[in-house]
Amino acid sequence: MMNIKAFTLVSAVERELLMGDKERINVECVECSGRNLYVGTNDCFIHHFLLEEKTLPSGTAAFTATKQLHRHLGFKKPVNELRAASALNRLLVLCDNSITLVNMLSLEPVPSGARIKGATALALNENPVSGDPFCVEVCIISVKRRTIQLFLVYEDRVQIVKEVSTPEQPLAVAVDGHFLCLALTTQYIILNYSTGLSQDLFPYCSEEKRPIVKRIGRQEFLLAGPGGLGMFATVAGISQRAPVHWAENVIGAAVCFPYVIALDDEFITVHSMLDQQQKQTLPFKEGHILQDFEGRVIVATSKGVYILVPLPLEKQIQDLLASRRVEEALVLAKGARRNIPKEKFQVMYRRILQQAGFIQFAQLQFLEAKELFRSGQLDVRELISLYPFLLPTSSSFTRSHPPLHEYADLNQLTQGDQEKMAKCKRFLMSYLNEVRSTEVANGYKEDIDTALLKLYAEADHDSLLDLLVTENFCLLTDSAAWLEKHKKYFALGLLYHYNHQDATAVQLWVNIVNGDIQDSTRSDLYEYIVDFLTYCSDQELVWTYADWVLQRSEEVGVQVFTKRPWDEQQKNSFNPDDIIDCLKKYPKALVKYLEHLVIDRRLQKEEYHTHLAVLYLEEVLQQKAATDSQGLEPTETQTKLRHLLQKSNLYRVHFVIERIQGAGLPVERAILHGKLGEHGKALHILVHELGDFSAAEDYCLWSSEGQDAPCRRHLFHTLLAMYLRAGPSAQELTVAAVDLLNRHATEFDATQVLQLLPGSWSVQLLCPFLTGAMRDSVHARRTAQVALGLARSENLIYTYNKMKLKGSAIWLSDQKLCQLCQNPFGEPVFVRYPNGGLVHTHCATNRHTTPSSPSPGTRT
Repeated sequence: MMNIKAFTLVSAVERELLMGDKERINVECVECSGRNLYVGTNDCFIHHFLLEEKTLPSGTAAFTATKQLHRHLGFKKPVNELRAASALNRLLVLCDNSITLVNMLSLEPVPSGARIKGATALALNENPVSGDPFCVEVCIISVKRRTIQLFLVYEDRVQIVKEVSTPEQPLAVAVDGHFLCLALTTQYIILNYSTGLSQDLFPYCSEEKRPIVKRIGRQEFLLAGPGGLGMFATVAGISQRAPVHWAENVIGAAVCFPYVIALDDEFITVHSMLDQQQKQTLPFKEGHILQDFEGRVIVATSKGVYILVPLPLEKQIQDLLASRRVEEALVLAKGARRNIPKEKFQVMYRRILQQAGFIQFAQLQFLEAKELFRSGQLDVRELISLYPFLLPTSSSFTRSHPPLHEYADLNQLTQGDQEKMAKCKRFLMSYLNEVRSTEVANGYKEDIDTALLKLYAEADHDSLLDLLVTENFCLLTDSAAWLEKHKKYFALGLLYHYNHQDATAVQLWVNIVNGDIQDSTRSDLYEYIVDFLTYCSDQELVWTYADWVLQRSEEVGVQVFTKRPWDEQQKNSFNPDDIIDCLKKYPKALVKYLEHLVIDRRLQKEEYHTHLAVLYLEEVLQQKAATDSQGLEPTETQTKLRHLLQKSNLYRVHFVIERIQGAGLPVERAILHGKLGEHGKALHILVHELGDFSAAEDYCLWSSEGQDAPCRRHLFHTLLAMYLRAGPSAQELTVAAVDLLNRHATEFDATQVLQLLPGSWSVQLLCPFLTGAMRDSVHARRTAQVALGLARSENLIYTYNKMKLKGSAIWLSDQKLCQLCQNPFGEPVFVRYPNGGLVHTHCATNRHTTPSSPSPGTRT
């Protein structure tokens, strides 16, 4: 973008008006509020001027400053800062580390003498949080080390609100709401003084350059960054604008949208916030102040005060558009509203917005172009038509007449610049993605989605897949040809799937995996196909590709059957027997599927359990034959086999035990004997063949799971008897017997055990067993005593109730009737219910309902 003349520099206060003939008087600070201009000097004076703005015949602005009064503050220090609080009619003056409140017109200090002491710098919160219109919020850098203080300032008093510690000494501060933007000794930070949370921004060296912290808008600051950059930062610690590149020695900065103005030792530079380019340079030596006040930018040297005045804008809307000055044109258009009938203005203004949008678009100002297109209700096809071949061949769109722009297509607009063309395409992708779900897309959804798909495919954009897996209106014919042209075969499969052509989609993906066509979109495409078939409701399609997925990987391919949704499995849409027949050629997959049926779905069907046990057994035997060794640790398959044999009660035990004979699997053989109730044989294998006493004990435990205590006791007694039958010479069995007794004392009948034990065994040897047996016996006896006591108490209560009933007389006469059959009593034998009702004994035997009425009827 070419340089433009954006501002002129106009003198506001001449040196003679400010200081007369005094050479040593210097301007230290300025403040402007409306027409009031205040200047603070190094001799502790405040000068008050009224500014009058006039427009010269040439169209430029001129200012006349009229001095009202000046006042000395009574110190020998310079006035460091001035801040106007017009709502309170107060001027805050920082001088000699003290902030004084003075009247804006008379410059007299407030009668109360209210002031803030110990301040080195101050900032007003222009986004206050107190909500009180009769006070202003002031933040100061305190003379205390590493301290920030916040005050509420009223007309005649000040009130401290909070004191905040900082990690380093603060040098400059700006405030917005609860957020402080601080320049510390070595870095800038954002600090939330309400929560105490801080966010580091970026480092800088305070010894090398002067920090700049400037609030430029709601929750946004401008900072002097490293490398001569003007950095923008939000309160969230991020930058939403690109930085501007200004001089290394910047003294001050201000924003007059859309420009950033910077002051250094020799120049005032103007940078655009839109494209970050430097637009104007104004020579200005010895400047040391640059501030903006309600849109008015003021600069000052030590001897004079100047105003940067924006130049006037042209009047003709189309001329402005032709010169690419869009914002000015729109402002003028809005100003013409009152002179044009409403409906005519709306049509005209929408067209201007659309023209302006294309101008911004041609300048790659995409954010502004997007807003203009939206505001102008642009037919999105006008924009799409700039891009060759994006509109579907079936589209009947023709451009607006007269045209909204001068470009035939994107090639002419970008003059063949591929980088610009790529940016334009990225913008169109973003814009179409935003408008496709809004009212702008009504009636054009096929055009928009088809164009979006083509852009995504051409740019190899990740969002192509997102578009195709959600609701879309892409035209199949155009989209399929375009995807095939750009070799996006996986995406083409998704397009076919969305259009209910699953068979075509799967075949396309299979061709990619087989290497018949090339597409590297998904490295896990095989797993994706398996997952797709898993959730596919088309049984015929699943069966068509079942062999293909299993041939590539049995363990993964079988998931087509094992991971199907549970509700579909419950509908038995796939018969397990048919699946097993299919998997017979794939032993690993068959095992996985049977595990799914037996373990996951817990189907109680004998053949599945037996089949799985046999497959486990065959694999174990193959592993043993391959290794030809007797490993101490069981393999994973052997562990699964043992677990199945132990936990399942559905497999055919005799069939499995026949297959296992002579196979060298004693543990499995012991488990099977246990399933047949042949506990002696099982324990004999574990004790005498394997010598695994721990396994023998575990066998007693798992074999008696769910059984009553006598069953478990029988198993432990059987094992103990087997240990003791070997005699004292079998030292290992003797030790095993002692360990068995001592570890499981409560599982034995101590009386029987003592009769079996050899007399040579010492009491000390069996101390844990005897202790456990005694505790168990004492516990049983005491429990029985408690139960007996409770029974006696209950019996006593019943006896007492019976005696109470016997103590009252019952009169029986021929007038008494049975409450059940309503007949009189023929003999003095009856049954009395607790409610006092009398019934025949035979009626009480035959009926179980207690009579509800205690008073008998009378015979008539």
